[in-house]
Amino acid sequence: MRIVPFGAAREVTGSCHLLWAEGRRVLLDCGMFQGKEEEKNHAPFGFDPKGVEAVVLSHAHLDHVGRLPRLFREGFRGPVYATKATLLLMRIVLEDALKVMERPFFEEEDVEEVFRHAKPLEYGEWLRLGNLTLSLSQAGHLPGSAFVVAQGEGKTFVYSGDLGNREKVVLPDASLPPRADLVLSEGTYGDRPHRSFAATVEEFLEILDRVLSRGGKVFIPSFAVERAQEILFLLYENGHRLPRAPILLDSPMAGRVLELYPRLVPYFSEEVQAYFLRGKNPFRPRALRVVESAEESKALAQEAGPMVVIAGSGMLSGGRILHHLKHGLSDPRNALVFVGYQPRGGLGAEIIARPERVRLLGQEVPLRAEVHTLGGFSGHAGQDELLDWLEGQPRVLLVHGEEDKLLALGKLLALRGQEVGLGSFGEGVEV
Repeated sequence: MRIVPFGAAREVTGSCHLLWAEGRRVLLDCGMFQGKEEEKNHAPFGFDPKGVEAVVLSHAHLDHVGRLPRLFREGFRGPVYATKATLLLMRIVLEDALKVMERPFFEEEDVEEVFRHAKPLEYGEWLRLGNLTLSLSQAGHLPGSAFVVAQGEGKTFVYSGDLGNREKVVLPDASLPPRADLVLSEGTYGDRPHRSFAATVEEFLEILDRVLSRGGKVFIPSFAVERAQEILFLLYENGHRLPRAPILLDSPMAGRVLELYPRLVPYFSEEVQAYFLRGKNPFRPRALRVVESAEESKALAQEAGPMVVIAGSGMLSGGRILHHLKHGLSDPRNALVFVGYQPRGGLGAEIIARPERVRLLGQEVPLRAEVHTLGGFSGHAGQDELLDWLEGQPRVLLVHGEEDKLLALGKLLALRGQEVGLGSFGEGVEV
């Protein structure tokens, strides 16, 4: 049994790992490279797609599923296995990606080919490919997210996918993996634990209360899948603590995910399921309005506060949030609240540094609004959670993280006596 990384090796995006076992070749995820690595989406996969027998997906984020249509474009015709929730979310994610890509590397017919070959595989259900067996277990990162357990040739192998932040409420905690001969694990936040989620929520509510009370606008750049809906859940649960103000979800993609959520109830935490059992949708606070058209979005920028605006993109790389910030950052009554990662060199990082002015959509804008970064909202496991999840595993191969973060986590694992390596593109590791 052997695992070969073909993406997310000493970087965060492009997850794609080829498992060789029992004479079978199974691809674990087939993700898109994002940010400064985008050009890699047009490069060869590093393996022959026609030689892959099946694909097993951990979850529906673009950096784990975004090259799947291209895999079919280049000749793959095997089944694609994932939970029902992952398959439903993946359609929204892939269709949106095709709309916004500047240099598409797949077409609409390739997306449809993906779903012609999609097969649901639920938690605890065994998939048998000859003498190789695989199963999915709860990862707590997205509705339907999973880690993969593979058994064959007398070996047990585990692939973490992305592991969730266990302090958060909307999703179940990740299950613990079985003892394995090798664990291929993410290490996104391998260098630090997260701030307490409860403390993060309290700070978030204090900001909302202060800004809305003075008639200001709260701008929240957010990822369309999971993060936007989590913010809506917090506003639903804590609406009684806040001044009355409209809540505007200004993201067509996030709106599609919101419409899908009632079909995903079994994948949520018991707390969230209890709301649905009582006939309530906890992702739709009373003052919510979903903004559909671009014209309606632009008109909002001229309206007076108070209001909460949740819009994409989460990393300020485009999207409707830029129009809101262009018109709103110069007003000291307003606040910009980051609830997701802002990459080095990006617009978000520039704003966090508090320059006097910032360039938005071709215009210099004075930065007078409050700016807050709430790192506790991360959807990934922090360093302490990764250490707990990997407890007792004799061998660990780290991927899905910047090299310095993987090295920091690897050092702590090695101090516990665990054998640790960092994945490298195209380099196979024996299980």
